Amino acid sequence: MAARKRVFDLLRTINVATCQCPAHSHTGNFQVTHSTLSKDYAFEIKCSTVRYGLGVTKEVGQDLVNLGSKNVCVMTDSNVVSLSPMKAVLDSLTKNGVNYKVYDKVKVEPSDSSFKDAIKFAKEGEFDSFVAIGGGSVMDTCKAANLYYCDPNAEFLDYVNQPVGKGKPVTVQLKPLIAIPTTSGTGSETTGMSVFDYEEINAKTGIAHSALRPILALIDPLHTLTVPRNVAIYSGFDIFCHALESFTAIPYTERGPAPENPALRPVYQGSNPISDVWSRFCLQALHKYFTRSVNNPDDIEARSSMHLAATMAGVGIGNAGVHLCHGLAYPIAGNVKTYVPEDYGSEPIIPHGLAVTVTAPAVFRFTAASDPDKHLEAAQLLGTDISAKKQADAGKVLADTILGYMDKLGIGNGLSSMGYNIEDIPKLVKGALPQHRLLKIAPVPQSEEDLTKLLEDSLTIY
Repeated sequence: MAARKRVFDLLRTINVATCQCPAHSHTGNFQVTHSTLSKDYAFEIKCSTVRYGLGVTKEVGQDLVNLGSKNVCVMTDSNVVSLSPMKAVLDSLTKNGVNYKVYDKVKVEPSDSSFKDAIKFAKEGEFDSFVAIGGGSVMDTCKAANLYYCDPNAEFLDYVNQPVGKGKPVTVQLKPLIAIPTTSGTGSETTGMSVFDYEEINAKTGIAHSALRPILALIDPLHTLTVPRNVAIYSGFDIFCHALESFTAIPYTERGPAPENPALRPVYQGSNPISDVWSRFCLQALHKYFTRSVNNPDDIEARSSMHLAATMAGVGIGNAGVHLCHGLAYPIAGNVKTYVPEDYGSEPIIPHGLAVTVTAPAVFRFTAASDPDKHLEAAQLLGTDISAKKQADAGKVLADTILGYMDKLGIGNGLSSMGYNIEDIPKLVKGALPQHRLLKIAPVPQSEEDLTKLLEDSLTIY
């Protein structure tokens, strides 16, 4: 059945792509019709312009001059503001005569409160462009600040994803935003996603619209040389899950409903042939460079390759989407108790990359039946010999592959290592259920009982 379905999907693709002009419409016009319009039939690829290279940050001032920028809002966090990446940005702006103001209060793992503080700062300036220099938290915060600066009368929940907010489409014109990532993980520099902790429900949610995408991402591997060990580990596992979830997401032809207007096609559209290219690239890069980049922070080849992989994963997730690992991670991070990882300050926090990874073995055991071949291929790309493996073993093979990376890089023994126990599971499930945008991208539907078991199976993982 799976092979037959792939044949029909290919015929549909050929039918759409075939020239329909009178001279050619008599050939290649396979009459494979949709029995219902409840499923989509197309995907589209959107991403930021990407410029990659050692030292490319020095060009940002010229880019802003080329845009005609007169007054720039530069956003960062309290750590990056004193590091060399920030100095490189400000030196370039000063050299090119660009006026700017700096907001350095971005919160790592931002909340609705920290978003609102950044939005207030933006609204108090007369900015014509934005620059985000930092990790995913900085880029996501800057996207939100840009949006609400350009729509000053909007209520905060107007653009927040349903069912938490109203999920309104963005119709205002945003200011140009240039993103300069300093970590290798989120891929936020290429996506239309802005994620935050919504304090009222102790879970993450976000804003999703293509208008939020930065117009330019400057990918400068020099910035990765200052990233601490645990930040490199957790950021790398964020790439890991981005690639695996996008690769195994529901096929775009199975996602529905089809939009009434192409402008309404969602940001997350399901796996597709182009996003799969990026996912495969990332999995291969992880196999070759992930452990090297952590254990040898001065290995410029490894750190550069991980930096590029993060951006490529962003292209993939920004169009295909992520599913259960991320949907479950949001309440895991939002309900943190006393867990304080090394390299992340003194306040309790479960870094995003850790939160998404801890359930990954259970998730891919659960989803493997949807497409065993893809799950086995993912394991192979990550370095596992699958020559003697059966389709029925796909979930276990991929889960064991993931566990091997987690063990090698020192990830603790499941949710219990972060302070969670069996009594916490109902609260975590409650926080996952509103993540409709993510859960429906999973290749198999889930019940509340399924989510409960995935979390229970993740309490201890080794």
